[in-house]
Formats: sequence, structure tokens, C-alpha cells
Amino acid sequence: MSTLIWRDWSCEVRVVLEDGEPVDERPSDAVLVRRVVGGLMHDVAAAVDRFEETSELSRVNAAAPALLPVGGLTLELVRAALEAARLTDGACDPTIGDALVRLGYDDDLDAVRHLPVPTAAATPAPGWQRVRIDDALRRIGVPEGVRLDLNATAKAWTADEAARRLSSRLGVAALVSLGGDVAVAGDRCWPILVSETAGGRGQSVAVDRGGVATSSTIARRWGRGLERHHVIDPATGLPTASGLRTASVHAPTCLTANALSTAALVWGAEEAVRRIEAVP
Repeated sequence: MSTLIWRDWSCEVRVVLEDGEPVDERPSDAVLVRRVVGGLMHDVAAAVDRFEETSELSRVNAAAPALLPVGGLTLELVRAALEAARLTDGACDPTIGDALVRLGYDDDLDAVRHLPVPTAAATPAPGWQRVRIDDALRRIGVPEGVRLDLNATAKAWTADEAARRLSSRLGVAALVSLGGDVAVAGDRCWPILVSETAGGRGQSVAVDRGGVATSSTIARRWGRGLERHHVIDPATGLPTASGLRTASVHAPTCLTANALSTAALVWGAEEAVRRIEAVP
């Protein structure tokens, strides 16, 4: 197997190909991997990065309640987020963007990690059903005061799509890991180490299809004194307090796995097991 590793999106990007040769000894393939995966990540960020004022998602948020024309990628990513919300009965809801801003997560994590946490009052997320999509005119809009955040779905969608593109382009099995989001494509069973934190002790699992996602309340934290974490309970607008700290899920896609692992932290252990076991 060959492996290529770099950092982007404040996480480790790891690409593994089943071809038996070190990718760094084949510059043309290394360039192709970076172009396919890195290029896709660049396009996704340009579409839905809420920290970038020029992204289409930021423009949609700023234009509320108007509907704005957007590109096909933004439409697909917003639809994926709404499908994740539907699948989880709103536990994984893209309308938590305003809650994150009120809690101080209004910039890249490295920039806010040691800043004081604002004391603004929390309110429930407006709800994913309020997002409007005009398919005929390719427009998206949200009511005034609603801010979309696709953090729980866009990275996982990107892992799925990157693995599919690499496997199709190179004709080999491929694995793409973006932080805790892992997607595989092609005919191979992969050993994957599942752990609570990057580089931490964990458990090896065998995955031959779909994706694995791990969501945790301990990795993305910020605030001096009163710490907050990024997994928001849409019912309260506050970080989850279900008692469940970390959840890992294997599902037919990394997108589904991430939606369910995020929702698990909202539901708590008992309800999460019941709900996730009901998903094919």
C-alpha cells in the first residue's frame, strides 16, 4: 500500500492506495492524489466554509431572508446536510450556525481556542425544515437570523467523494481519511484504528465498504476558563450534555456515519444504540 499525508482543514489528511508502491517514489501519482483530494477540498471550502466571507454558504447566510443563486456543489452539500437532519430527526441539524457563533466559535479553531467564551443567551436551533431550496432556479435561502453550518456533513461528504474519485481514476482500492472521517472505495478490506483522539490508543476494526466516522466532545474545544465544544444540541443551542463523550459509527457512507455519530452525542448512549441499530 502507498500512503500520502498532509494537513488541511485543521486536521490530518491521509490517503492510502492499494497498489504496493510508495506514493512518494512515484511523483506523478502523488501529484494526482493531491490534485484530486486537495482540489476537491478547495472546492468544498469555496462552497460552504462559514469562516470564509466569500464562500457561497456565507453569502447565503448574509443575504437572509433572500434566496441566492449557488453552484451545483453548494446545492449538493446543503441537500446532504438536510438529508442528515432528516435521518437523525433533527439531532444533526445544519441550522446550529448561529449557536456556534454565540458560543464564540466564529473563526478557525486555532484562532478562538484560548479566547473567553461569550455569555450570550442560548436559544434552540431554528430547525432544518426552514431551509429553502429552489431547484428550478438553483437558489438557497434561510430566514433572517438563521445561519447554516455544514461542519457535521461537508467533511464526510468530501471523504466519500474523494475516495470514489481516486479509486475510479487509478483503478485501485482507495481510503481517504479527513480527521475522524474515513471513507473507502474499491475491492479491499481495510484495517482501521478507531480512537478518541488523533494518535491515541484505540481499537482496530475491519472495513470493506462505506465509511467510519468518530465524533467527540473532547477534540474541538475552545474558551478560556469555561470550555465549550463544537457538538451542539439543536434543542438547546448549547454543547451536548448527554453524558456520551465519543461515538464511532460504520455506515454505508461516511456521510451517514458522521451524521449518526454526531447525533449519538445528542441522543446519549441508550437512545443512540437503539436508533443506530435501526439504520440499514
